[in-house]
Formats: sequence, structure tokens, C-alpha cells
Amino acid sequence: MGKPQKVATLLEERQKIEREIEKLQKSCGHPSKSIKSVRERLDSTTMVIRYVCDECLLSIGYPSEKEIQNYLKQ
Repeated sequence: MGKPQKVATLLEERQKIEREIEKLQKSCGHPSKSIKSVRERLDSTTMVIRYVCDECLLSIGYPSEKEIQNYLKQ
């Protein structure tokens, strides 16, 4: 298998995985959340502080300034 074929196969697998993750995250009830530092986007190296579901790891909200300061003190 040549490089272009391998790349195409891997990209297809990645799309399947991303769809499965999205499906799991949509069906999650987000029972508990934590403040975490996460990538702004999948293709980004910029980190941001968000509320993240402990079950499915979906970013689900923005902490207040006070909550961010407390998180950064840890």
C-alpha cells in the first residue's frame, strides 16, 4: 500500500472514530463535570479552560473568572 492510500485509509478511520465519539457525547447526560485545560479545537495547540463532562470528555461550559483563578492555583 502506497503512502497516499495509507493516508486516505487513516483519514477514513479517523472520520469513523470522530463520528462514534460524537454519537457517544450526544447520548451522554453529562452527570458530572470538572474544570480542565483542553485544546481549543481538535486541530489547535491553543489550550483553554472549560467545564468538561467527566464521562464523555465533551466541553460543556465556561467557568467563571473566580473558578478559573481557583483552578489555576491548584
